[in-house]
Amino acid sequence: MAPVYSIVVPLYNEEEVIAEAYRRLTAVMEQADGAYELILVDDGSRDKTKAMAREICERDNRVRLLSFSRNFGHQTAITAGMERARGQAIVVIDADMQDPPEVVLQMIAKWKEGYGVVYGQRTQRKGETAFKKMTASVFYRFLRHMTDVDIPVDTGDFRLISREVRDVLVSLPERNRYVRGLVSWVGFQQAAVPYTREERFAGVSKYPLRKMLRFAGDAVVSFSTKPLKWPRMLGILTAVSGVGYLIALLIRALAVGVDQGEIKLMLGVLLFVLGIFMLALGFVASYISRIYDEARGRPLYIIEEETPRDN
Repeated sequence: MAPVYSIVVPLYNEEEVIAEAYRRLTAVMEQADGAYELILVDDGSRDKTKAMAREICERDNRVRLLSFSRNFGHQTAITAGMERARGQAIVVIDADMQDPPEVVLQMIAKWKEGYGVVYGQRTQRKGETAFKKMTASVFYRFLRHMTDVDIPVDTGDFRLISREVRDVLVSLPERNRYVRGLVSWVGFQQAAVPYTREERFAGVSKYPLRKMLRFAGDAVVSFSTKPLKWPRMLGILTAVSGVGYLIALLIRALAVGVDQGEIKLMLGVLLFVLGIFMLALGFVASYISRIYDEARGRPLYIIEEETPRDN
């Protein structure tokens, strides 16, 4: 019998949490009103995660394992799980149990009301430092301001999508996947389910500040051209300011001469303009590298092991 629900769980070095994630997810899904499958996507883990996932598959035929040949990234793991999902409703949830599996039942209820996308929206974040909460809040709001897509704030990848939405998402050809942005971009009726984000059951966060900044950069490049417009505005501003300064300097030189301080000031202005120029080149390079990556046409991921294999 084909499953009604598919639960996609990306894994990367999650040996400390995978058993608990399996226990809680199966306990929740056994309360649902239809058959389900659990798709574990091992994203090139270096610990015992894959071996433990394989053991779970051997004990429970509702569980499937998809193992990458190396680490291809969290968003790619989600995409691979969606591509293999057979259910009419597909849920994405991380294994760390910060997103409570019990919320999935509320998402299912919303899906039955006719919503194509039901996303979890965090109202509280337990066990996190004030700095982490502040940077996360800034991240989501910066992202919403910068991108051309209305991405809900305080949301992650924890969500349910309908089969129709899944079909559209897997048909999109782009390789640099920012899944929550793509889900917002495709439209359909969407609803939020508020919840409290818990502490990690065990292990450490896979998204430190450095990775969050890179993640934000990828999202902006994927869904906005605003950074390409900034250098133009800065260029106009610096050009007008530069011409005005040179005219003033010329008038002063003709009147009283030029002293050493003004020469140093000119060098400082020149360095500032060069800095803006290099920043502009960096923005352009980000977009060019994205074009190059898309043009190469390499596989999004490589599967080393699939248990059981799709027929």
